[in-house]
Amino acid sequence: MSEMCRRYVIFALVAAGLLAPAPAVRAQSVSDPYNIMAPEPGHRPQPQPTPWLPPKYQSPRNARPIPTPRAELPPAPRAAVPPSIYVPETGRVLPNLPTLSPSGPNGTETSQDKAVRCANQVGIYGAQAGNPAGYLGSCVNQ
Repeated sequence: MSEMCRRYVIFALVAAGLLAPAPAVRAQSVSDPYNIMAPEPGHRPQPQPTPWLPPKYQSPRNARPIPTPRAELPPAPRAAVPPSIYVPETGRVLPNLPTLSPSGPNGTETSQDKAVRCANQVGIYGAQAGNPAGYLGSCVNQ
């Protein structure tokens, strides 16, 4: 290598060293490696609760236990079972099943309860009900 080439190589290395960016200053504090923000000058650190323990429960003063009700509730009234359905395709009379949990006011059967009961009856009676869609429609519209 010639003397001139060596000078250019040395000059390039020195220039690259001077123009290279300085390493970034670390913004994290030494005591808390997970904090990426540097604290403001004059800031006093707050005590942090331990993250794996829930805060201790402190009951309010003068707290009294809630009394349990002693009177028993009356049993819910049962919904009336509608009359049996005549199926003209098969010539049979199929009884309606009672609603298991009437959700209407005072234990009455709502339209949703009736639709669920009739769909359940179609599944129970199967071929005895004839046309399933016809049976379901006549049961719901009863």
